This record gives sequence, structure tokens and C-alpha cells, in this order.
Amino acid sequence: MRSLRTGLSLASLVTGLALLLGAPPAQAADLPLRDLADAKNKVIGTAVAGSKLTGTYAEIAAREFNAVTPENAMKWGSVEPTRGTYNWAEADRIVDFAEANGQQVRGHTLVWHSQNPSWLANGAWTAAELRQLMNSHIATTMGRYQGRLATWDVVNEAFNEDGTYRQSLWYNGLGTDYIAEALTAARAADPSAKLYINDYNVEGVNAKSTAMYNLVRSLKERGVPIDGVGLQAHLILGQVPATLQQNIQRFADLGVDVAITELDIRMTLPADSAKLAQQAADYRQVLNACVAVPRCVGATVWGFGDADSWVPSTFPGQGAATPYDEGYAPKPAYHAIAEALGGTTTPPTGACTATYSVVNQWNSGFTGQVRIACDGASLSSWKANWTYGAGQQVTQAWNATCTQSGTAVSCSNASYNGTVPDGGSVTFGFNASWTGSNPVPTVTLG
Repeated sequence: MRSLRTGLSLASLVTGLALLLGAPPAQAADLPLRDLADAKNKVIGTAVAGSKLTGTYAEIAAREFNAVTPENAMKWGSVEPTRGTYNWAEADRIVDFAEANGQQVRGHTLVWHSQNPSWLANGAWTAAELRQLMNSHIATTMGRYQGRLATWDVVNEAFNEDGTYRQSLWYNGLGTDYIAEALTAARAADPSAKLYINDYNVEGVNAKSTAMYNLVRSLKERGVPIDGVGLQAHLILGQVPATLQQNIQRFADLGVDVAITELDIRMTLPADSAKLAQQAADYRQVLNACVAVPRCVGATVWGFGDADSWVPSTFPGQGAATPYDEGYAPKPAYHAIAEALGGTTTPPTGACTATYSVVNQWNSGFTGQVRIACDGASLSSWKANWTYGAGQQVTQAWNATCTQSGTAVSCSNASYNGTVPDGGSVTFGFNASWTGSNPVPTVTLG
């Protein structure tokens, strides 16, 4: 790699990824995920944003998932930003969408330390006032959707990593019994909804999950209404806990349901074939563990497309955490979920590949090239997509129209080269800037 710093011409650095043809990319499984999950009496869900429920996003959300979770629309700061003034528009849109498409809705979330409105978070409340605010919020929010939502995350993220209670508005103001009080208020607000407590880093057997286990056991012994435990499962590539199934089973043995509620598996960018294969294995491991335990009701992915994931903005340099890429093409993880739910994948009848090369490089820039070739398949139009991992910027392109938004690059065919016959190829090129490093991205066709 010394030549990266001397400005000498580079040999081609190549990467390619085949796009399976014959069916639309998002239908690469024999059956949609929701049909496979229904056959096993499981939930396969996704978090959604109401503002995005149009076009391809809405089509995939409706076709592939039998449940949805509002990503942010039902959190306290969203529904009551000013005391006594409510905004239900996005939450209503999600519930209406789900009902129109025969999907369950998971309410998320009622009592949490985060994303509270400033008037609540910054108030000086007595215990009596805080209790009244909490109970009123639960009654109002759940009451609006009474009988329409299958489940609610009533209390979210109550514990620290060592198993102690998290210092929060609720714990500091009401003590440990705020959880029991919230669950009791939730049962009164909607007796038909399943009531959950939900947390992260509780997927395996550890101090935090044991604290949750002991809480659930205590709540059950006291007769407090508690129907389920949510394991968020925001996981890191290659780090699915070996004790996941054991942990699911021990909660189930308490007489409660278990749900994987916010599943994603992030990796250090850029993604490559080895990382995507490991991610698929990880998704399969999580779904297999759930399928193996009858009281594991299913799994919800925290967004289904990489373009919509919360991960890159929260964990700089990491991403590609979901089952679909930024162009909404299914990744190996999608097929792993399908297989864990009992499905099979359709063998490719042919493939077209996109091959990225750096053909020349100097101190501040480089010339790149992408070759699209088909073998046993053909294209009438094409779009090549990739994500830069080190701040590269496309400055000029030829034989394609290229746009870049942040790190995401999308290049579509010119008017004269959209057709790629079986056995044929087309090539386009571009100039781009770089500093420090110039890793080769993975290219997908869309």
C-alpha cells in the first residue's frame, strides 16, 4: 500500500457482487418472510417511520413483515412535545398502515429515561405529581389505540450493565416500584394488550439479564401484570451470545413470552463478502434460537434497510446492520432469516456483476472504473450503488450519471448504454478525491 502515498499508478483493486436475477430482488425468497413466520406461528416485524411509508419502502414493509413497531412515533417526546398538546399524526399513520396490511403493531415505548419532552425531563416534580403524569400518559396513549395494538413495551431500559437500576426520572422519583405501577396502569388502559419490559445487552446470561430475570420473577410472584420480556438484540458482528437460547428459555420458564424486539447486527464498514456471510450466520443463529423456544414469539428488525438504520449516526464507522442494503436489495442476512423460518432461496438463473477498479491514483485523487457484465442474464437498465468508507468524493463521471449523498454513491446508465445482453458488458468511469486511505467499496446493482 505504499503506492497510495507516493502517487504511483495502482493495479486494479477489484470487488464485485452478483445480483440474482429472474425475480425482483426483494422477492428472492420462495415466500415472503411474513408467510414463513405465519406458518411457524411467529412474528417477523420491522421498525418503521411513518414519513417513509411510501414507494419501495412501504411495499417491502407490507409484503415481508407481519408486524411493525413505530421507531419513534409513540415515544413521549413525539406524542406530547408540549404539555397537554398531542401530535398523533405519525403514530396514527403507522397503525392505519398496519391494519390495512394485516399486521400487528408493537407499541414502543411508554416509560423510558430517554426521548422525553423537555417539559417533563426538566420539571421539578413531587412523587405524587410524577406518578400522576406517568399514569395519565399511559392511559392517554394506550387508550387512543385500545384494542388495536397487540403488544406494548411498557418500561424500557430499566437496568445498568451491572444489574443495578438505572438512575432516571422514574427511578429517582418513584423508586423501584415505578415498574410495577406502570404495568398495572397499562393493564387498566388496555386489558387486551400484551405488556412487556424491554432492554438491551440482555440477550445472553449476564448480570443485566439476571437482574431482569429476578425482576420478572418477583413481579409474577406479586401478581403484577407482566406478559413478556423484550430482548433488543442490537448486536455486533460475530458476537451473538452463546447463551441466547438458554436465556430465552429461562424467561419462558417463568411463564412469560419472549420477543427479539430491535434486532440488527452492525459491522465495521465497508462491508465485504466475508462480513456479510458472518452477518447472515449471526441472523440465522438469533432466529434459530427463537424458533427453538415455543414462547419466543418472534423477532423484529430495527429497520430493514441500511439506508434507514440508526447505526451509522450512533456508531461512526459502523453500519450495514440490516437485512437489506441501501438500495433495498436483500442481503445474505435476509436469506438467512428466511431459511431459519423454514424457507428456501431461489437458485439464480443467471447473474450480472459490478466490478469496481481503481485504475490510477495520485496524492489527492484517483480515477475509478466500474464494469457491469452479465452471464446467463441480461439488463435493460442498470444502477450501481456503493458506500465510501473513508470520505471519498466523486467529482466527475462519464458513461453514467452519478450522484453522491454523504457516503452513498449511485450511478445509473446513460441513454445509450442501459442494455447489457447475456455475455455482454458496459463500463463507466469517474474521478474522485481522497485523503488518508482509499478502501475499495462493495458495489451492488439495483
